[in-house]
Amino acid sequence: MSATLVKTPSTAPPAEPSPRIVPTRRAGQWAAAVVVLVLLALALVSVVRNKAFQWDVVAEYFTSASVLRGLGLTLWLTALVMALGFVLGTLLAVLRLSANPVLRAVSWGYVWFFRSTPILVQLLFWFNIGVLYPQILGVNTVNLLGPVAVAVIGLTLHEAAYAAEVVRGGILSVDRGQIEAAQSLGLGRWRRLSRIVLPQAMRAIVPPAGNMLIGTLKGTSIVSVIAVQDLLYSTQLVYHRTYEIIPLLLVATLWYVAVTSVLGIGQHYVERHYARGTAGAR
Repeated sequence: MSATLVKTPSTAPPAEPSPRIVPTRRAGQWAAAVVVLVLLALALVSVVRNKAFQWDVVAEYFTSASVLRGLGLTLWLTALVMALGFVLGTLLAVLRLSANPVLRAVSWGYVWFFRSTPILVQLLFWFNIGVLYPQILGVNTVNLLGPVAVAVIGLTLHEAAYAAEVVRGGILSVDRGQIEAAQSLGLGRWRRLSRIVLPQAMRAIVPPAGNMLIGTLKGTSIVSVIAVQDLLYSTQLVYHRTYEIIPLLLVATLWYVAVTSVLGIGQHYVERHYARGTAGAR
């Protein structure tokens, strides 16, 4: 006799539909956003229509030969100072992490001194170095150190102090187990630093280094006080002759804004490159 299977109806209650999530209405935030946009639009219209800004003069000098030469010197000075500053800063960071107490003290003292004195004071001291040391190794310091050389030396020594702390923080962010694993493989100190530590430390180094780069670009304007013909000084030479101060300052401002914006975009992509494989990387 064959058995017949009878399917009994399920007694489980039907599944309830999941609740629909409705976002909270934020009427106040939207109203504030509209007010801010209106105010920004009014400010922009005021700037554009204000004849005192002399936008025709801004357009005339924006790509003039003297301004572009000043811009070129500013970019060259920024790149050179950042490169030399991070080379010296990396050396100082390694010395600061050394087991030798003398090297640690020297590195700490350097960073302490150059972070404690204003960059303008440092530049003025270097500019007047001939008063303290008329000759160095038989060479007249007045002929040896011109305004551009003084700017490179002063800015590099200043930036190196900050770069040292940036690099040191990046090195300390590397997991200690990575260093111990490299030691177990028999890698020397410098190979561990260049092959293991620094590549991983770049994740922590790049963001503040990018901020330093932008800060250095703007900070180079201070060399105008020692007659280095950077972007700002080039515009100053023009408005001292034409008395068109506002439009020439706008020329310098717009160039600084344009270059820093490009550097900011580059910083974003470099950060994303070194953040690959980490949580939250975009």
